[in-house]
Amino acid sequence: MARTPGRSCPRHYRYSPAVFARAADLEAQSLYIVGGLYGNPFALEAVLAMARRESATLVFNGDFNWFNVDPAEFESVNETVLRHAALRGNVETEIAGGDGGAGCGCAYPEWVGDAEVERSNEILGRLRETASAYPELRGRFAALPMHLVAEIGGLRVGIVHGDAESLAGWGFSQEALRERPGRARALLAGAGIDVFACTHTCLPVMQEFSTPRGTALIVNNGAAGMPNFRDTRFGLATRIASAPSTQALYGTRLGKWVVEAVPVRYDDEAWIARFDRLWPAGSPASLSYRKRIASGPDYEMKQAVRTGAPAGPLSRAA
Repeated sequence: MARTPGRSCPRHYRYSPAVFARAADLEAQSLYIVGGLYGNPFALEAVLAMARRESATLVFNGDFNWFNVDPAEFESVNETVLRHAALRGNVETEIAGGDGGAGCGCAYPEWVGDAEVERSNEILGRLRETASAYPELRGRFAALPMHLVAEIGGLRVGIVHGDAESLAGWGFSQEALRERPGRARALLAGAGIDVFACTHTCLPVMQEFSTPRGTALIVNNGAAGMPNFRDTRFGLATRIASAPSTQALYGTRLGKWVVEAVPVRYDDEAWIARFDRLWPAGSPASLSYRKRIASGPDYEMKQAVRTGAPAGPLSRAA
């Protein structure tokens, strides 16, 4: 079967769920997991401030690059991100290497249209041109892991970009979790993980599962650098801590820990102006993302929350 750039999943993106049955790579008291920054420097400033206020550990779980094709901004965003724990997403993996025929490496499923796939390949091509001037950064991307295991007071957190089997997997998308929850439950149980924190598929979801270890969770933050719900202009990050945040949009408890979706409230007017300068009307990024950046996707928060806890800060719901 022919490989289609942007739809095929390269073999080297794949791994076994068994890789998560290992000692933790990092331990933390509280954790912010930031996926899909997409080169938004204002969102980066916001998440740094959020983590600093709590002395929390930051993990960037891939695709921290995308729209940042300006050389100075490309360098600045990456130098800042790489001071923290980070995974490589498909974007970092593809700009780290030569053109291996995978296009953007997104492994888009059939419900994503061909025009959108092609535009993503074009965005990646332009970003690759910018990255070509930074061989040292590209080498650092290539050395980043595809997954991490974090431990917070006995809670085991599998941090991935895509899913439990692939860097670009869509098994933890909101669509797959709705239609094939049994597969996700089996992956949680087989990996010995309490929480899988992911991104990649661009829409958030938090869904509970019953496993032999007890209640487990898959939480996809959608995007930290773009809006995730209709008529909003903020991103999302995943927060795991002992005490709830009054800023959380929704969350749930796992034992003594809370897992929450917290808003990343960046300077949206400055970001839109910067985006329009880099990606003017008619450009592939403008055609694919401008509407979402300005007013959010056609997706509601109630579609994302699939837990026993009501939406809203847990400190108010308790």
